[in-house]
Amino acid sequence: MKRSPPVRRLRSLFGARTVAGQVFFTTLGIAVLLVVAAVVSLVLQGRRDSTHEAAARSLSVAETFAQAPGTVAALDSKNPTAVLQPLTEEIRKRTRVEYIVVAGTNGIRYTHPDPAFIGKHMIGPYKEALHGESFTRVSTTSRGPAVASVVPVRRPDGSVAGLVSVGITVETVNALASPSIPFAIGTALAALALTTGAAALVSRRLSRQTRGLGPAEMTRMYEHHDAVLHAVREGVLIIGADHRLLLANDEARRLLGLPADAEGRAVTDLGLEPRTAELLASGRVATDEVRPAGNRLLAVNLRPTGERGGPPGVVATLRDTTELRVVTGRAETVRERLMLLYRAGARIGTTLDVTTTARELAEVAAPGFADCATVDLADAVLRGEEPEPPSGNVIHVRRTAICGTGTDHPLYPLGRVIGFVPTGPEAIGTSGGHTWMVPDLTASSQWRQPDPEQSARILEYGFHSLLSVPLHARGVILGMANFWRAQNEEPFTAEDLSFAEELVARAAVSVDNARRYTREHEMAVTLQRSLLPRGLPEQNALDVAFRYLPAQAGVGGDWFDVIPLSGARVALVVGDVVGHGLLAAATMGRLRTTVHNFSTLDLPPDELLGHLDELVARIDQDEQTDGGVAVTGATCLYAIYDAVTGRCSIARAGHPGPALVLPDGTVEFPEIPAGLPLGIGGMPFETVELEVPEGSRLVLYTDGLIERRGRDIDDGLEQLRRALADRDRTPEETCDDVLETMLPTRPGDDVALLVARTRTLDPARRVQWEVAPDASAVSGVRKEATRWLADQGLDEEGFVTELILSELVTNAIRYGSEPITVRLLYDRALICEVSDCSSTSPHLRYATTTDEGGRGLFLVAQFAERWGTRYTARGKVIWSEQTLDEPEPPPE
Repeated sequence: MKRSPPVRRLRSLFGARTVAGQVFFTTLGIAVLLVVAAVVSLVLQGRRDSTHEAAARSLSVAETFAQAPGTVAALDSKNPTAVLQPLTEEIRKRTRVEYIVVAGTNGIRYTHPDPAFIGKHMIGPYKEALHGESFTRVSTTSRGPAVASVVPVRRPDGSVAGLVSVGITVETVNALASPSIPFAIGTALAALALTTGAAALVSRRLSRQTRGLGPAEMTRMYEHHDAVLHAVREGVLIIGADHRLLLANDEARRLLGLPADAEGRAVTDLGLEPRTAELLASGRVATDEVRPAGNRLLAVNLRPTGERGGPPGVVATLRDTTELRVVTGRAETVRERLMLLYRAGARIGTTLDVTTTARELAEVAAPGFADCATVDLADAVLRGEEPEPPSGNVIHVRRTAICGTGTDHPLYPLGRVIGFVPTGPEAIGTSGGHTWMVPDLTASSQWRQPDPEQSARILEYGFHSLLSVPLHARGVILGMANFWRAQNEEPFTAEDLSFAEELVARAAVSVDNARRYTREHEMAVTLQRSLLPRGLPEQNALDVAFRYLPAQAGVGGDWFDVIPLSGARVALVVGDVVGHGLLAAATMGRLRTTVHNFSTLDLPPDELLGHLDELVARIDQDEQTDGGVAVTGATCLYAIYDAVTGRCSIARAGHPGPALVLPDGTVEFPEIPAGLPLGIGGMPFETVELEVPEGSRLVLYTDGLIERRGRDIDDGLEQLRRALADRDRTPEETCDDVLETMLPTRPGDDVALLVARTRTLDPARRVQWEVAPDASAVSGVRKEATRWLADQGLDEEGFVTELILSELVTNAIRYGSEPITVRLLYDRALICEVSDCSSTSPHLRYATTTDEGGRGLFLVAQFAERWGTRYTARGKVIWSEQTLDEPEPPPE
């Protein structure tokens, strides 16, 4: 049977086996002994005082009566008894004495409480009083101890006329003092109760401090504590609130070199390193803060001791991390290099301009990798041409970019043509070329030969190490990237060489792309971008084939698109711009680009068409102002297929509806509200969601396929149904059959045809969890994700996935609302989705050095290939995609 907590507390407080219980009972026993001793002392003192009081009272009454006026005359009268008997009885009753006896000098009683004794001899010694001396005697009577006083009665001439004897028992005196006895007893009991309460309080505090342990247990605990404290390989210090050292174990003394008398001294007076002493005396919480101690680096942890009822102060643990610091420093260098490569991928090649790309390379490398970076390119590359092999020994290159130095540097300025002498047969414009590393410029005579004066100025400025890396692209060297070190005293090493080659190789591709872009005429590129897509994006949700047939009149405005979206979804777009010619093609390009941009927002089809409708209306206003041709009347169909759910959401703006070919060959034309053409406005668009079985074919087309002069549109749809029915064909075969059936001759209007066979994502390649709105649930999500990735053979993606999920789930718990769901999809990429019922969208920003947060999404953006937000009817989904090393090929 379990005892309740109060019972356990009482047992620990009053148990005889605990230190607190033993102290309580010892204190209580001492208090009881003291109280009993006090009571006995009071009793004995009372008895003695009672005897003295009885003697004093009897003597006082006897002397008072003997000296009273008339006593002598009464004794000398003929009948003393008649006069004195009433007086003695009255006085006896008033004074509460036992008896008052008056006798003559012959010892015969004249008075007595009992008249039968009158006239009889007094008992006891009385003759001493006849000589004029008063005396008091204590005797034992039937009523207990009694005190009798005898006093002589003197005549005026000094002779003794008689005797007065007064007797009183001690019991009578005690009866007079008895009212004070309860008070004394109450006082003793109160003292006992106070002592008991004080002992209980002391025992309770002692029980809290000893946690109800017995003496043997406390001794064993102290011995174990002392053994562990001095055996661990981690220094332990306990510092009081006054910053004085209270305790230090052996390891702490060894690590810090503490003197023997260190305990009790202020930590700032122990001769420690100033930064270490300052941290120990600060009293703040610290976790793995590295501080020097002689030739060691210590990881210091500080925690307050008063948070759980202990005395104020701090406990410090010290761990020697000297060797770990070296390894960590190397790992940190590798991490910084990887981050530098990531930044290079994001920053280099943002434009298709050769000079800008070269400058971006220099800015990425300096000052992170080198103190200064320069890029030299052949003039042919700057003009957009491929460099030609040199005709002589000197290769002329132009200083295109420089970064990392002030204006007083001795290097050649921007725009300067430099005569470069190759160190071997390889040169710019050839397929060879190698990296040249000079760890120590002062010791290299070969480096000084081309320009000794310039070399001397460079050395005087402080440059001491050089790396020159050729920019290779498609087997051609476009120029050289040079990295210099001055403030960084470390020379370039083989590891630096490998990193520089990787960095420059990435930049060379961007430089070559910019060079080739420069060759193209701007108008031709603009027109090319406005035309139809030349290929299809890689995705697994749909097997897509397309055809575009221009009209006899030339280029028209029909267009289509296949746009991969987040979450294993794909958008299918078909549109038609009114008119033909260059203007229609340019307008089509504008609308297609707009749809691409809107699709990145992951909008539902009806909302996307609504935004496109508003844009067309604004374009029309601008065109009418400039006297151009209006765009109003363009049509568009926008569909989103979800490979996870197998559903397709479709909306259209005045465009012909799709055809759906089921796996059994049945052809349907789903009822999709037509909506008004783009630019008219006034009416919202409506989305219809279709259940599309796997293996079905979605057929999207423009009106040129079903509308012909002299043929009704219903006849065209029926002809299309027959062309699609019955046979199980691939999308490519479907396109060929449809065009052969519907368009035996070249059409009068341009035609766009898009056929997509649906696939669904294997359930084994997707997983979903519900997440509790508690920060502690994040670790569980990471574990489940890691386990699932291992099952999928994606162990290498575990670290990045854990980081991304941690940030996204933490944001959802902190800023979102329930329910929170995590979904992982293994498609061509690894997709992470975190959904909640909040409509608040996170935004990527640059956190300053003093910000406590704001870096989570930045990390997600760095590690993920792409990420974004998708709104749903219940809230939003934050998603990210990680590119896999070997993307899965689409299933057959």
